[in-house]
Parts: sequence; C-alpha cells; structure tokens
Amino acid sequence: MSNAPVDKGRRRFLTVATSVVGGAGAVAAAVPFIASWNPSARARIAGAPVEMKIDKIEPGQLVRSEWRGSPVWVIRRTPAMVEQLNLTDDRVRDPNSDQPQQPEYAKNQHRSIDPEWFVAVGICTHLGCSPQFLPRNFTNMDGIESGFFCPCHGSRFDIAGRVFQGVPAPTNLVVPPHYFVDESTILIGVDEGAA
Repeated sequence: MSNAPVDKGRRRFLTVATSVVGGAGAVAAAVPFIASWNPSARARIAGAPVEMKIDKIEPGQLVRSEWRGSPVWVIRRTPAMVEQLNLTDDRVRDPNSDQPQQPEYAKNQHRSIDPEWFVAVGICTHLGCSPQFLPRNFTNMDGIESGFFCPCHGSRFDIAGRVFQGVPAPTNLVVPPHYFVDESTILIGVDEGAA
C-alpha cells in the first residue's frame, strides 16, 4: 500500500467523468433499441390516412387510390345512379347494411356520408378479386344500369356496394372510414375528429 496522500479532487473528477461516460454509453445504446420498437416508415405509410382531391371528378366517374395496400374507389354518383338504389333494395342481400362492413355514418341506403359520393375498398368480399365498375349496361334488370361486377365468380354489387342475392360474395363491399376535409378533399382511413 502506498503512503502517498490521497488527492480527493482527482478522485471526484474521475468518478464524475466515468459516470458521465457510462451514462452517455447507456443512452447511446438505449436510443436505437427503443427506436426499434416503433413501426417502420413503410408500416406507418401503409396504415396512414390518404388525402384525395375530388374536385375534378366528373359525375359518373370512378377514381382509384390506395390505402393499406388495398384499392379504394371514390365515385361521384349521378342523381340517376342514386335513384337506382330504390330499385335494388329488394334484390340485395343486406339492404340495410346490418353487417358491419361500414362505419356507422355510412349505414344507410346509399352507404355514404353524402349520397353523391361513394367510397369503398375495391375488393370483392368473396375471394378478394377486384370487381369492375360498370357505369352503364350493368345488368338486364329493369332500370338498374350501374354497379360493380366481379368477373372471377360472378358476384354483383349495386352502386352502393350492396351485394345482390344469389351470388357467391357473402357481404357488401367494405366502406373505409373517411370524411370530407372540405368540398374538394376527402381523407380516407380516419373518421372526422380522429385525424
């Protein structure tokens, strides 16, 4: 053992310096570890709401977008298309949208916030094919001119995405959460007030 006098100032400095370096090392190791718990940028984008401009959509036109890796349709229905819904009520499987395929605010005959606009996930509820939008010459049923037809197995949906009786698809097309930000913009993937 040495009989040299103890330099308490130096000892205190070395203790503090070692603590600071150790603390910095712990933080440096913890930051990437904790950051790895967050979803990746790709995962955040995949589930993020999608903003869509709708002011240029013509009556009777369908515009496609993508949300959570699925096609989303936005259709500006004509007054004649909306009127057709009265003709399909007794021909569709779930006319009152009792199955939870839409938010509560879209549980109506036109399955939308505004009868002029229809927003739906463009995937058939039978086996996941993408139905075709037929704005005219949809079917030979009296007065029903527009709707959706899935060529894979013959499922048909009216212009509100309600599935007809006697086809393979079991439920109506899915209506995603959405709201109108203003007259020219719609936000798909989130309800109003949750954004």
